[in-house]
Amino acid sequence: MIFFVTLQPNMRIAFTTILPDEGFALLSQHTLYAPLEQSEVLVSTFDKPVTREMIMSAPHLQLVANFGVGFNNIDLEACRERGIRVTNTPNPVIEPTAELAFALMHDVARRTAEFDRKLREGKAEPFGVMNNLSHSLYGKTLGIIGMGRIGQALARRAVASGMQIVYNNRRPLSDEAMKQLGYEAKYVSKDELLMEADFVSLNLPYTPEVKHIIDGKALRMMKSTAYLINTARGAHVNEQALVKALTDGEIAGAAMDVYEHEPQITPELLTLDNVVLSPHTGTGTWEGRIAMCKNVCDNILAWENNEIDKMNIVL
Repeated sequence: MIFFVTLQPNMRIAFTTILPDEGFALLSQHTLYAPLEQSEVLVSTFDKPVTREMIMSAPHLQLVANFGVGFNNIDLEACRERGIRVTNTPNPVIEPTAELAFALMHDVARRTAEFDRKLREGKAEPFGVMNNLSHSLYGKTLGIIGMGRIGQALARRAVASGMQIVYNNRRPLSDEAMKQLGYEAKYVSKDELLMEADFVSLNLPYTPEVKHIIDGKALRMMKSTAYLINTARGAHVNEQALVKALTDGEIAGAAMDVYEHEPQITPELLTLDNVVLSPHTGTGTWEGRIAMCKNVCDNILAWENNEIDKMNIVL
């Protein structure tokens, strides 16, 4: 989905919308690029690329307002060359993504999806003292890699369930930030986190420097009883190494909403009972989408009114 926006004297915002039913790739170049020639603002969605060619085909373009918190779908270097502003929608995604991360953590530990599947297939064990056992979250340690707003929202939910929090960031949170959290969280090195945590949750943005931050070495550092949760970016995890760790018993399980080669999923992951998979739905709630739409419009209107301090600026 792409929106081309032209600001007109008698209208606050005029939208030209392209919604390809058959797929973005099937749009003709004319259909895709013709509105760009007149547009000052391009509203892009996180799942569609904004290429250098598109940017250079828009002589009046001044703002790319992305519908999503991630912006690796946008050629930022091309925008930088043209002096084009880029904004995103970080605030509306915080709570929905944290909710899903917590749900996945609960799901994989308590084997909810596995039990549901086995019941439907008639393969569930009967009720019994030592049948259908799983693991509790209460009293466990959650390790968060990326203690930004989503990581903090996840930690808040975990603390409410009786978990302890350790985290790793580029730098520790300030004393003032720690006071505002309202719960205790201990800063540790990444290696310490991997060795200490019962659940390791990835909540950091993607940059080339953190590609495969979870590789074979990292997985071997984790407890054999630990779980990996990824609702951030698929490239954070080397999935072949993850498959080996799961099948060899190096870790207990994994729950994932994003994938290294998305939309493709490493086939072996689809066959394992100790894996919970979700189709990249972290921000996918009705409430979240409505709030993201409002955030996009707020960014555009703030740009139009030259209220830079009210924009969620990426570039």
